[in-house]
Amino acid sequence: MSNIKKAFENGKAFIPFITCGDPSLDVTEQLVYAMEEAGADLIILGIPFSDPTAEGPTIQAANLRALTAGVTTDKIFDMVQKIRQKSSIPIAFMTYANVVFSYGSEKFISKAAELGIDGFILPDLPFEEKLEFLPLCKQFNIDFISMIAPTSHERISMIAKEADGFIYCISPCDIQKTSAMVELVKKAQAIPCAINFNISTPEQAKEIAKQADGIIVDSAIVKICEKYGKGCVKHVTDYVREMKQAIL
Repeated sequence: MSNIKKAFENGKAFIPFITCGDPSLDVTEQLVYAMEEAGADLIILGIPFSDPTAEGPTIQAANLRALTAGVTTDKIFDMVQKIRQKSSIPIAFMTYANVVFSYGSEKFISKAAELGIDGFILPDLPFEEKLEFLPLCKQFNIDFISMIAPTSHERISMIAKEADGFIYCISPCDIQKTSAMVELVKKAQAIPCAINFNISTPEQAKEIAKQADGIIVDSAIVKICEKYGKGCVKHVTDYVREMKQAIL
């Protein structure tokens, strides 16, 4: 079993997202340890990109802050190397295809695997183009995480059948539609589903977690990092602990 799937073994998984280097790479490293201690089951590390078209304004701004501060892919790799000396929590990278292409796809994926990265998410890559990366991910034993949105039933089933690790469900902000999406996935393959529902409160987390195997929280955590800057670790820790408790 992959490390990614192990994240879903102990009840509902809480999956926080943070942008690497916002407010600094040192703080990102500390956030990983703190979120794990607070109950996170899997962490998504966003590698900043200059044109993050799949993101809302909060995460776009975080990308810009990180890049302006001089964050690079190599510096992020160095940070992950340090993290892996202290933590074995499942980690997935989330970034854009252009970041990987410009670095060199094989070089990027092999390096990520060497550092102990467990999963790989590319929000701008259509399902039909995943063969650009999937063979490399399989070669280096990294789960290529598929994303689904409320599209046609046939498309959800097709993506789910071939998915690795877990399915990243982008929710339509409608509980019934979300539940239907998860049902379609489960009919195609017994794979964990985690939902990103623009969740920000424990009450929302509790409700959405009933529909799937885990929840993903991104903007709410990025906003805490923006608000408190280098003093954000305690605030993120408290938030993650509260959210994890809500879905137990």
